[in-house]
Amino acid sequence: MADVISPTPPLPRADLILPCLDEAEALPWVLRRVPPGWRAVVVDNGSRDGSAELARSLGATVVEEPRRGFGAACHAGLLAATAEFVCFMDCDGSLDPAQLPRVTAPVLAGAADLVLGRRRPATVGAWPLHARLANAFLARRLRARTGAPLHDLGPMRAARRDRLLALGLGDRRSGYPLEMVLAASAAGMRIAETPVDYLPRAGRSKVTGTVRGTRQAVRDMRAVLAAPAPTLLVIAKSPVPGRVKTRLTPPCTPEQAAALAEAALADTLAALSRMPAGRRLLVLDGAVGDWLPPGWQVVPQSGGGLDARLAAAFAAAAVLAPDAPALLVGMDTPQLDAALLAESLSPAGRTGVDAWYGPAADGGFWALGLARPTERLARRLLLGVPMSTPDTGRALLDRLAAEGLAVGRLPVVTDVDTVLDARQVAAEAPDGRFAACLRSIGTAREVAG
Repeated sequence: MADVISPTPPLPRADLILPCLDEAEALPWVLRRVPPGWRAVVVDNGSRDGSAELARSLGATVVEEPRRGFGAACHAGLLAATAEFVCFMDCDGSLDPAQLPRVTAPVLAGAADLVLGRRRPATVGAWPLHARLANAFLARRLRARTGAPLHDLGPMRAARRDRLLALGLGDRRSGYPLEMVLAASAAGMRIAETPVDYLPRAGRSKVTGTVRGTRQAVRDMRAVLAAPAPTLLVIAKSPVPGRVKTRLTPPCTPEQAAALAEAALADTLAALSRMPAGRRLLVLDGAVGDWLPPGWQVVPQSGGGLDARLAAAFAAAAVLAPDAPALLVGMDTPQLDAALLAESLSPAGRTGVDAWYGPAADGGFWALGLARPTERLARRLLLGVPMSTPDTGRALLDRLAAEGLAVGRLPVVTDVDTVLDARQVAAEAPDGRFAACLRSIGTAREVAG
C-alpha cells in the first residue's frame, strides 16, 4: 500500500504592509517575491515617481497616506489591513519578502507575539556605518528597558493585527518602530528576533542613508524612549451579591447583578491588560476572586467617600511611579476602547496634555487621567466634588480648569447603572463577557417564565 502524503496546509492569509515613498525602482522585485498567502499593501506616502500606479499595476493593494512620515504610512497600513496576521518591511529592496516565513513562523506557532528580523548584511556596503552605530545604541537601550533579547530594531516584523491595534501607537514619524517594541513589551507581548538578509537598497535612502536623516530618526526615537509607560488604575468593589449593582435589582436578582458586575470588571481588566502600562493597579474594596488576570497589583481602597478614595488611588500611583502619567477608570464600562485610551496616553498623545477626562452619559465621568499625578493635586481636584450626581462631571471639569490644566477629552461612554444601560453597553460590545452574561440572564428569565 502506497504511503499517503498529507498535503502541506496552506499558509494563513497575512497582510504585508509596505510604506512607500518613491520606490518605483525596487517595487517590481519586491512585489514579485512576496510569498503566496501574503497580500501586499503598499502605502504611498506622497511618491512622485509613479510608485502608486506601478504597485497597482503589479497587483498590490494601494493605500494613500498624505501625511508625511514613516509612522504615518505604517499605521495607515495597519488600519487598512484585514488579515489576522500583519507583517511590515521596507519596500526599497533592502529586505527580501521571500524570507517573511522566517519572521512569521514564531507568531504562527504561538511562540512569540512580535518578531523582528535581525538584519545580517549580505554585502559590505549594505548597511552604512553611521546607521549601524545608531541602531546598536538603540538596541542596547531597548534591551535595558524591556529585557527583550533584541540586537536590531529591524523593519521586517510580524504580529497579530489585533494585538498591534490595541497598543494605540501614536508616533507618526521615525519613532514608530521603536514605539511598537516598547509598547508591545509594556503590554506583556513576547518579543523575539530571527536573522534575515540585509541587501543594498535600490535608490537613495530617505532616512538612514544620510547622516542628517539618521540624526532625525535618533531624535524621534529618543523622545519615545524618554516617555515612561503609564500607570493604569481600576477602582472597583468585589462583585458580592447585595453590594454591587443594586440599581439592577429588580428586575435582576442580587446574584444576577453581582454576576454582571463581575463580568463588567473582567472585561475592563482584560481590555486594559492589552494596553501598554508600566503598572496596573486594582484599587479594590473587598476580596480578590478568580476574575483577576495576571499582571495586576491589588491596592486596598482607603476609607472615606468616593472622592477621597479616588484621590488616594492617584496618590498611590504617584508613590509607585512618580514620573509616569496615571489613568483611572471604574468597573462599569466593559465596552471601553483600549486602543483609543492607549493612543491618548502614547508619547505623542501626551504632548501638551495635563489631564484626560472621560465624560459619562449620565453626567458623571468614567475616566480621569493626570500627566503628572501627585497626592496634593489629586486632593485639590477631587475632594469635595459631589459624586454620583448629574453635575459630577461639570464640577470636576471646573476643578481642572481652575488648576489651569490642558485637558484631553475622551469619548462619552455609558456606564452600567440600570438595565437599560446594561442592554446598551452589551450592544456596543457584543463579544464580551458582560454581553454573554446579560444574554444568559435573559435566557434564564425566559425559561423560568
